[in-house]
Amino acid sequence: MSSQLNKLYISSLLKERIDNVIITGIKEKIYPGANLLVGLGEDILYEKAYGTIDDLQEASLETMYDLASLTKVIATTTAIMRLFEEGKFFLYDKVGEFLNVPGEKANVTIFELLTHTSGIQPYSELWRILRGEELKREILMIQPTCKGKMQYSCLNFITLMGIVESITGKNFDEYIYELLGIDDLLFKPPAERCAPTSEREGKRLKGEPDDELAYYLGGVSGNAGLFGTARAIHEFVNKLLNGEYVSKNVVKLFTETLITDPSDPSMKRHLGWMAPVKGGSCGDFCNEKMFGHTGFTGTSLWINKDGLHVVFLTNKGFYKRWEDRIQRIRAILHNVIFAQLMGM
Repeated sequence: MSSQLNKLYISSLLKERIDNVIITGIKEKIYPGANLLVGLGEDILYEKAYGTIDDLQEASLETMYDLASLTKVIATTTAIMRLFEEGKFFLYDKVGEFLNVPGEKANVTIFELLTHTSGIQPYSELWRILRGEELKREILMIQPTCKGKMQYSCLNFITLMGIVESITGKNFDEYIYELLGIDDLLFKPPAERCAPTSEREGKRLKGEPDDELAYYLGGVSGNAGLFGTARAIHEFVNKLLNGEYVSKNVVKLFTETLITDPSDPSMKRHLGWMAPVKGGSCGDFCNEKMFGHTGFTGTSLWINKDGLHVVFLTNKGFYKRWEDRIQRIRAILHNVIFAQLMGM
């Protein structure tokens, strides 16, 4: 089916269904507004801004959202893929070859960091007492406690950021900007363009990361901190799939390798990227060859092998920071879209 026919198909059959799902989330005060983009390769099949960013100012396609853990794949995993292709390491190289860390942490592999099988704890409260470089140094020293178990950890990706900086000799954000080459994917963006999230230290966060570690690291981290528009993510997806960042063989390796948690076969991951799981945000049509990620702030990106991709950005923390209802909205939204477009 041609792109033009796809656009007509979206317009005639899916627009109302997609709109109804997203507007339901606004009415239920899960988020004040959202941006959606459905793409197929370089074509944009449907994009729209919904609602407001703060109950007052209308959301637009130029609104930048706090991407939260989408940073892990758009920035950190892409950087690791590039350095891997350049021959700077292989996946079973150990952390201690790049960073001066003690104990068992030195024996953790890059593969284990990417697949969340390092055994390192999910998060750290060190942000309560430390800031900036001191905070980063102490995070890098945290030791694994349950190696071999698949345990999602933001600290894995802060460690990967450290490895990127060690290899390149550049600040993480500097290297990421050079690599991605997309204007509207930014750390520390202009606040006036951003949708606000939760409150911290008596102020509403706007253009500063909702994630505590990224915030107290100074706005730049390997686990969170990137801001962007749906259109910018669409551009990223196409550059990735077209082999502009790394070869298509490297993309295939990272997005098709499937790792299963030995203690829970229902939990699966790709390298850096999430793999769909039953009951997950990708919905009921997803298969193991799809890849994507979600973000705590209410963001998500899912991509299939044919280049169909869905970018859904919200600022759900504006009302209630720990808001689980976003998961149901995401799943239903992807079901509505993939029911009509999967395999076309």
